[in-house]
Amino acid sequence: MDMKYVPTTCPYCGCGCGFNLVVQDKKVVGVAPWHRTPVNEGKLCPKGNYAHEFVNSPDRLTKPLIKKDGKFVEASWDEAYKLIVSKFKSYKGDEMACLSSARVSNEENYLMQKFARAVLKTPNIDHCARLCHASTVVGLAGAFGSGAMTNSIADIGESKCIFVLGSNTLEQHPLIGRQIMLAKKRGAKVICADPRFTPTAKLADLYMPFDSGTDVALLNGIMQHIIRNGWENKDFIAKRTKDYDKFKEVVMKDTYSLENVSKITKIPAKDIATTAEWIAKAESSNVLYSMGITQHTTGVDNVKSVANLQMLTGHLGKRGGGVCALRGQNNVQGACDMGALANVYSGYQSVIVPEMRKKMIDAWGCDIAEGKVGLTVTKLINTLADQPGTVKCVYIMGENPMISDPDLHHVEKGLKNVEFMVVQDIFMTETGALANVVLPAACYAEKDGTQTSTERRVQKWRKAQDPPGEAKADWQIICELGKAMGYEKQFPFKSAEEIFTEVSKVTPSYGGMDYTRLEKPEALHWPCPTKEHPGTPILHKEKFSHPDGLGIFTPLEFKYPAEVPDKDYPLIMTTGRCIWQWHTGTMTRRSENLEREEPTGWVEVNPEDAKALGIRDKEKVRAVTRRGQIEIGARVTKDIKKGVVFMPFHYAECAANLLTNNALDPVASIPEFKACAVRLEKIAEAK
Repeated sequence: MDMKYVPTTCPYCGCGCGFNLVVQDKKVVGVAPWHRTPVNEGKLCPKGNYAHEFVNSPDRLTKPLIKKDGKFVEASWDEAYKLIVSKFKSYKGDEMACLSSARVSNEENYLMQKFARAVLKTPNIDHCARLCHASTVVGLAGAFGSGAMTNSIADIGESKCIFVLGSNTLEQHPLIGRQIMLAKKRGAKVICADPRFTPTAKLADLYMPFDSGTDVALLNGIMQHIIRNGWENKDFIAKRTKDYDKFKEVVMKDTYSLENVSKITKIPAKDIATTAEWIAKAESSNVLYSMGITQHTTGVDNVKSVANLQMLTGHLGKRGGGVCALRGQNNVQGACDMGALANVYSGYQSVIVPEMRKKMIDAWGCDIAEGKVGLTVTKLINTLADQPGTVKCVYIMGENPMISDPDLHHVEKGLKNVEFMVVQDIFMTETGALANVVLPAACYAEKDGTQTSTERRVQKWRKAQDPPGEAKADWQIICELGKAMGYEKQFPFKSAEEIFTEVSKVTPSYGGMDYTRLEKPEALHWPCPTKEHPGTPILHKEKFSHPDGLGIFTPLEFKYPAEVPDKDYPLIMTTGRCIWQWHTGTMTRRSENLEREEPTGWVEVNPEDAKALGIRDKEKVRAVTRRGQIEIGARVTKDIKKGVVFMPFHYAECAANLLTNNALDPVASIPEFKACAVRLEKIAEAK
């Protein structure tokens, strides 16, 4: 028996935990601890412990599939490529769009945006960061000049005060949750604001249940109380920021007094005051947030409010401080870094700046898409549904919008309007079922590459086994398609490492990285501009990333969500993940151990709401919004605020996103997953 351990990085959340894949007779059979990794030190959450179980699932895609007369038939790679190339060449650039993936490697995301812009000449390239942290990229870049988590995961454990807002960290990022527990053990105060009494909230010294979508009001109230008491960091404000007076003029309005904010948020005024005092007086304090902050029509405002709070108190550029935007998927940070966004090339180099476009033309050796912002994934879906024939051809790699996007009836309408669609994935997905061609891809265990975690740590995947059947790595497929389209010189790569070498040449923040430097378990945090640079675990130590080095305060008024409860839809619905499942369930639902724990979805209901509706625990109910309805089991629990209901979004059979609102943040184009109006109905028993 041949057995070996192959160290790699977890394919699930953004923590970037390392582990060993156990390989027996050239097949992945298990996971074992890798104690040298700094993020998790050998410890893993349930998803990491069972990250091997889907790899050799019997329903992996193994051959290219072409739809003929409404049914998929197996085809050779040559046949699939021939069809794809003939179709791709028949459309103009603006008639095409590509969706990249937060689940594939940096190298593959880089190639997908290069393929879109250099080969297809389309500016329409985006990925699911648009659905989770687009508002972080925009909001933090506006405030600090860089749209990423400011501090390392280890820093959280050093903090003296942790404010968790819009994140159920212990379930969604368990190994970051461990750092909160370590900080608390060392004496830190922990504050949690959430409509649900989550495991994270249960850990807190102060828990504040509040109405989803009232974050700006809460943060403005906290900041007004800090300023009224003279607790702001005057030295930091004077030396390192600008526009403070404009910000102060808004935040000091009577609207944001403790009493008025208490009425808006339903949080007792004394708890808001305590929060303000703990944060302002702490030696170091950080804010941890995730999609509870970002997935709103005011997502950018929410993020900028967090930035305002941390600048006001001077908790930036130091150990234990910072703004910790926790990324939900393994490589959503990397996909953004690589330019798989509608408005930037790799390294956040703007497509509308002529010098940046020329840089890419020179680097790639060919003409590229016009220097304009393309369609985001949310605007693409709206265009497909509402303006059929505008975008005719879509190429999707590793994304499943038929589960992950809001208002799924609208998504289905849009995707069915596409003339020609290619989906590249490891399993047949709900989106793949609508495609004309499906290409079988390799998973994380079957290829080399890198991914970038939520703390900007660039880490390696290492190949542990061959892909099943005729499946190929995504980078290999893109290279072969690029060559077939006539771009041999642009896609000459024979390995992921060769691609990364090009990435480092054109991406300043990755400029000093190479595979040799990334081999050690610690890897490197970007920015790492030169070969001698040690990487940057903490951003903004002496200056911010704006040209003048100053952070920018933004005056922000509170706005209610796009849809608020009324007599027809009297409850607020919010969505999220559970610890046992991940995203659209494509991988975790093929893991026997994970699926056994949470095999289907549910709706959490407060006992008072349940009593008023005559709903019993575990009873199946009908959830209805203006966009659709589903039948789903009820969980009656005191762990959710009265007037609010919660659903996980992993389950196709009771898809929460059939109900969610596709109203968008006007700046980041992110949908409002976290607040929509809903009603629950008791299902009449058959007589």
